[in-house]
Amino acid sequence: MVRRVDPVELRAAVGAVSAWLLGDSVEAPGRAEVGAAVRATARTLATTAPGHTVEVRVPPFVAVQCIEGPRHTRGTPPNVVETDARTWLLLATGLLEFDDAVRDGVVSSSGSRAGEVARWLPVVSPTTGGAR
Repeated sequence: MVRRVDPVELRAAVGAVSAWLLGDSVEAPGRAEVGAAVRATARTLATTAPGHTVEVRVPPFVAVQCIEGPRHTRGTPPNVVETDARTWLLLATGLLEFDDAVRDGVVSSSGSRAGEVARWLPVVSPTTGGAR
């Protein structure tokens, strides 16, 4: 079971990277700030869409399982969504649409149920850091 993210922690983590995501800052935040925001948003997704059917990977920061359905226990999961940290944060904050990201090749989505992640996005507001 994924640890539920404290809403204050989520707001602070997303707030620390919001200027970068919104394009108000050309300088990327530090690795620790990006990692905290990625982990908080991915874990929030896993608690709002519980299950083990789709694995969301944002290397090197986090991998979570979500979406109700058959549990995956061994080997490569059949339904995987994988992307980089900035793209994940854009998706998690609603600044980028899932289908657009897949079409543009910045998100790898494999398996018949991987696209269901889109239904649960965004998980947080980019400016206030408030949960959806």
